[in-house]
Amino acid sequence: MNAPRRPIQAVSTWVRRQPPKVKAFLAVVAGMAALVLLRAIVHDHDNLFVAAEAVHAIGISVLIYKLMKEKTCAGISLKSQELTALFLAVRLYCSFVMEYDIHTLLDLATLATTLWVIYMIRFNLKSSYMEDKDNCAIYYVVIPCAALALLIHPSTSHHLINRIFWAFCVYLEAVSVLPQLRVMQNTKIVEPFTAHYVFALGVARFLSCAHWVLQVLDSHGHLLVALGHGLWPSMVLISEIVQTFILADFCYYYVKSVFGGQLVLRLPSGVV
Repeated sequence: MNAPRRPIQAVSTWVRRQPPKVKAFLAVVAGMAALVLLRAIVHDHDNLFVAAEAVHAIGISVLIYKLMKEKTCAGISLKSQELTALFLAVRLYCSFVMEYDIHTLLDLATLATTLWVIYMIRFNLKSSYMEDKDNCAIYYVVIPCAALALLIHPSTSHHLINRIFWAFCVYLEAVSVLPQLRVMQNTKIVEPFTAHYVFALGVARFLSCAHWVLQVLDSHGHLLVALGHGLWPSMVLISEIVQTFILADFCYYYVKSVFGGQLVLRLPSGVV
C-alpha cells in the first residue's frame, strides 16, 4: 500500500502535469496574490527595496561561505558575478551624481562583496572554476543592453550620459543572472550553497519588482510620469518583471527540492 503523499507533493505533481499555458496562468495568479499580501502587510513600500538588497546580501554571504568553507567555486558563474559588479558600479555612479540615499550604501556593500567573489574565482580558486560550463558570452548580454539604453532612457533633466547609464544598469540587472542559469543548465545538478544563492537572487528580484509595482499602484500611475515620458517608464517595469520571471522556474524546483528533503537540486531538461 502506497504511503499518503504530503500536500506539497500532491500540489507539485498536479502543477507539473498541467500544460504550459496553465502553468503560466498559475504563476501570474501566485504573483498577484503575493503582491496583494505584501501591499497589506508592508505599509512603507520602500522597505521592500531595502529588503531586496538585504536578501541579495544574504545570498552573497552564502556564496562567500561556500568559497571559504569548501574551497571551490564549482557551479558558480564568474561571468554573472562580473555582470553584477558592472551594473552595481554603474548604478553607484548614477546614485552619486543623481541621488544619494541608503540604496547607495547598500549597493556599495554588495559591490565590495561581489568584487571579492570575483577575486576568489579568478585567482585563489581558479583550478575549480568550470570555465567550459560558463560559456555564455558576456557581449551577448552587454551589447543589447547598451544598445537598448541608447534608444530608450529616462527623459529627466539629468545629463544625457547619466540617463543612458541609468537605463543601462536597469537593463543589465534584469539579465545579469543568465550566465549563472546557463552553468546550471549545463551541469543539471546544483549543489546546496549555489542553489541557496540563486534562490536568494530570485527572492530579491521579486521583492524589487514588488517595490516598483506597488509604488506605481500607490501613486495611481504618477510615478511613471515622474520617471519621464515615452517608452522608458514601461521599460522599467518590464525589466523588473523579466528579471523576476527569469528565475521563477528555478525557484519552483528549489522549493520543491527543499520540501522533498533533497540536499542536491537536480534540474529536469528544459529548466532555465
